[in-house]
Amino acid sequence: MHLNIHHDTEQDCLTLQFGEHFDFTVHRAFHDACLGDRKPARSYIMDLADVGSMDSSALGMLLLLREHAGGDRAEIRIVNAGSALRGTLRVAGFDKLFVLH
Repeated sequence: MHLNIHHDTEQDCLTLQFGEHFDFTVHRAFHDACLGDRKPARSYIMDLADVGSMDSSALGMLLLLREHAGGDRAEIRIVNAGSALRGTLRVAGFDKLFVLH
């Protein structure tokens, strides 16, 4: 499991940088950083630069974050995804729910 978390307190932006796998192994760290009783940040950046694979639990975590952060009002950007991951996100319809860069 590899997950780096950075909170820019001035901009209230939470950035998560994932390791090679974005899957259930990061669930607890993801939940502790983004969800639970924690007040939502103003914005989120999910950096997938190092991610080679993601599973359905990763998609579920992103959906939970979107709901927690305000649904349609949420500002969540998914950045640096490789072409295979971008394809997976598009097939799942996530390009309509999140900003993909």
